[in-house]
Amino acid sequence: MAESPARNNPASQNDHHIQTAIEVDDQATANDSAYGNELSTYSASLTSSVLNYRHENGRRYHAYRDGSYLLPNDEKENERLDLAHELTVKMMGGKLFLAPIGPAPQRVLDLATGTGIWAIDFADQYPSAEVIGNDLSPIQPTMVPPNLKFLVDDIEAEWAYENTPFDFIHARYLCYSIKDFRKLLKQCFNCTKPGGWVEFQDWDAQIRSEDGSIKGTAIEKYYTEVINAFEKAGYPTRPGPHLEEWFREAGFVDIHVQKYRVPLGPWPKDPYYVCDGTEKEIGTWAGVSASEGFEAAAMAVLTRFESWQPEEVTVLAAGASNDLKNPNIHALVDFYVVYGRKPE
Repeated sequence: MAESPARNNPASQNDHHIQTAIEVDDQATANDSAYGNELSTYSASLTSSVLNYRHENGRRYHAYRDGSYLLPNDEKENERLDLAHELTVKMMGGKLFLAPIGPAPQRVLDLATGTGIWAIDFADQYPSAEVIGNDLSPIQPTMVPPNLKFLVDDIEAEWAYENTPFDFIHARYLCYSIKDFRKLLKQCFNCTKPGGWVEFQDWDAQIRSEDGSIKGTAIEKYYTEVINAFEKAGYPTRPGPHLEEWFREAGFVDIHVQKYRVPLGPWPKDPYYVCDGTEKEIGTWAGVSASEGFEAAAMAVLTRFESWQPEEVTVLAAGASNDLKNPNIHALVDFYVVYGRKPE
């Protein structure tokens, strides 16, 4: 048997890290114009791979780390996310966050920024802060505050922010999106400055009613099917109630939990005010957001993992939407805002 090159090379026996130097393309560097054109070609290729979206069952999905996020990223979904942002800000009394971050945060990270609307609003409010928003999809606008930049990134992969930690890390609507919240919060802890804050805003996706009016309804069937499918696929669907525990396990202190009871539809009786609106108003916004999202949330997970036909998913989503218009069905979901501080 022939000996391997390593056995014939004494140097490789002592240091297996020795490698041949990368050869320089003299032709490319000799001509600045040609080099610039080649660089542009490579950049275009990388960009096109991120923008090479999956189109499936009438919806558009992300390309980077294809399949790791099961909701679409098309205009219809982006409009719904912006509506959900306005709903959440209204529900929280006009606030983007609840953590006591102080008047002058220096570095801020918005995880899974989506359309970037939260990051844009935050950057406008804190023009001296450096704000980063990351997401699997480059769907954010290009005209943004000068102190804000967006990155294409997978927040469940290894991070590289430890050497430049943040004063504040924010995450919202990761339900149905993240497989390992414990790992994610530990990464947040490691990349937050001592004394800095992390805040997660998320759902308990399990629908309920206080009077039993959802029992046997189409909307109950929808949530049962979709939640079971996501859970089987490895995505927690009820992160809200567990956030406090996960924050504590990660090492955070001064943990605060704010729970919001969110009606789905305009069925609550006025006038009962909650933050910036009545429960009826909040319910109306939430009902519209939920109705717009029923098909978006269900289509990929049921067709890819549960062998449903697209038409069956459409019927399931339509039944849930119709139930939201029924004044006798009083559906609720719970929304949690949890923040904690990294010890000094």
